This record gives sequence, C-alpha cells and structure tokens, in this order.
Amino acid sequence: MTITNLPPQAPAPRPSAIRRRPLTWFFGLALGLSWLAWTPYILSENGVGLWHWTFPGGALGGQLLGVLPGAYLGPIGSALLVTAVTQGRAGLRAWRGRMTKLRVSWRWFLVVAVSVPAALTITSTVLTGQTPVLPSAAVLAAYVPGLIAQMVTTGLAEEPGWREFAMPHMQRRFGPLTATLVVGVLWGIWHLPLFLTEWGGGPDVDAARPVAFMGTTIAFSFVMTWVFNRSRESMPLVMLLHTSVNNFFSVAWADIFPSAGIETTVHAFLLASALAAAVILAATRGRLGLNRELR
Repeated sequence: MTITNLPPQAPAPRPSAIRRRPLTWFFGLALGLSWLAWTPYILSENGVGLWHWTFPGGALGGQLLGVLPGAYLGPIGSALLVTAVTQGRAGLRAWRGRMTKLRVSWRWFLVVAVSVPAALTITSTVLTGQTPVLPSAAVLAAYVPGLIAQMVTTGLAEEPGWREFAMPHMQRRFGPLTATLVVGVLWGIWHLPLFLTEWGGGPDVDAARPVAFMGTTIAFSFVMTWVFNRSRESMPLVMLLHTSVNNFFSVAWADIFPSAGIETTVHAFLLASALAAAVILAATRGRLGLNRELR
C-alpha cells in the first residue's frame, strides 16, 4: 500500500473584522463618519464660530450643505458598506428590495400621516394652553411637498441605517426591548454634536434641550420599532412616521401655534412619544409587535 504525501491544507481564511462584528462596525461608522463630516459645520459661524465662514443659504442652506452630507454619510452609508462587506452584491440587492417594498395596506400610511400631526397638535395644546389656529392655505399647500422632501432627505439618510439595518440584527440577538433601547440611545447620541450649531440652538443652548431630545429619541424608538415590526418591516412607512414629525414642526407648527416658543416643540414631541410608547409597551407586553418565531 502506497502512502501519498498530500500537500498541507491551507487554513480557512479568517472572516474580516466587519464580518465578525457587523453591528459594532455599523454603529461606530455611523457616528464617526457623520461627526467627521459635520466638523466644518460645527466649527463655522453656524456653530461655535472657530472658523469664520458661514454656510450660504440661511438656515435651509445650513441644513442642506452642513447637516445633510454627514447624515447621508453616516447611517445609510455605513449600512451599505457593512452590508456590501458581509453579504456582497446579493445582500445589496436584497437591501434595495426591502427598501422599496410597501408590505402593508395604504391605510397604514394614511393612519401615520394623520395621527402624527394630530398627536403633536394635542400635546402642544396641552403644554401651551392655546387653541390651535387653522393653518393658512400656503401651509396646507406646502405640507405634502415638504413631506416628500423630508422623505428624501431625513428619512432616506437615517432610517435605512437605524431601523432597516440595525433593528433586525439587534432584535434577533437581544429581543425588541433591549434592541430598541440601544438603538434609541445611539440614535440620540448621533445627533448631539449638532446641538453646538444653529440646528440645535448653538453653543449656548440650555443643557435641558439635548437631555429632553435624548429622552425623545428613546421613547419615540419604541413607537418606531412597533410600526417597523407590525408593518413587516416596511421602510417607506417607517420613514413616513419619522419625517411626519419633522415636517409638521418645520411647515405647520408655527402657523398653528403662532405665539408659542420653539422650546414647546421639544416638549410636545417628548410628551407625545412618551405617551405613545407607554401605550404600546402595555398593549404588546413589551413585544413591540415582534412575532415570536422571529426572535
């Protein structure tokens, strides 16, 4: 019997660091890339004033040129990068399919589009003691175009990362409660450098505002997770939920409550989010709409 000397077998390639810890890399890149891209905006006259240059176009120009590039580079950019490394082209094609599937009836979109401004109007009324004013025809005409713009900017920049990428991974490992808390905290932390700019009140902003904002991102994350799970992970619906808040405050709120201060928006959003989160947590017994077999 002849024994043939076989060549030594090459060791199996080690998975890359991103493949071993996709969530860690996603969260690290989402925060780091956005913060790096926001640095010129924070240092400019729109922020702390160390760089004596102002982003053109007023507040809107600052949003588009100072905030939005970093928003795109962070959550959605990091989600695409980690997906490409860990799953390749097949993963990117699957990601695109999930992003464009509605998954739910049009009634869900109608309920979200109506309930968000209704809830924020009610909490603003409670906090201000003012009777809401019927918005002008110009505001009503601008509302839907503003919502579409918010979907393309804020919704597309943030939600494909925080919800579409992070939540399924987090829920499979830790369950819906822990996943929502972690994502809610990191989502809030991601925004914090912007409080040094005109976006959040500038370098002299009262510390209570970012604290209230952190509470809001955590509470609102429970609402977002419930809608995400109940809609079978419909990203268009999740984006609509998020951007309906931004659009209401940007387009309609000042017209409806003309004599209220801007601080009221922070507290109205916090109150509405906390109440909705409490109802959802109680109604779902902490499952937040997640099917048992998906855990």
